[in-house]
Amino acid sequence: MHLFKIVFHIDEMNKWELALGNVSNFIEDIGNAEYFIEIVANAAAVKLFATTNDSATSELVREMEGLVKQGIKIAVCKNALRANAIPETVLPDYVTVVPAGITKLVMLQEQGYCYIKP
Repeated sequence: MHLFKIVFHIDEMNKWELALGNVSNFIEDIGNAEYFIEIVANAAAVKLFATTNDSATSELVREMEGLVKQGIKIAVCKNALRANAIPETVLPDYVTVVPAGITKLVMLQEQGYCYIKP
């Protein structure tokens, strides 16, 4: 059976819906194949977590929760959080903070992850 290793990189607020849709579509398409999928958010994309009162944002957060239940990991960049004045305490429990999103992307690619940027 094939093993897929993919990292989805999101750095723009308006790309969350597309990125989460890409992840969902990929999982559906590969059927029972094994996968390791991570989403890494940096730059302006971290602003999503500062606007959770918005109904569209709440829907995206629910989608993320569903993906996490399917084994997807979500990481956000500490530098981007700091730059956008977003405290880590507002992040959902399933989100991991990494020191630098760009470093996480490089590390995953070194481990053989395919890089996707919606």
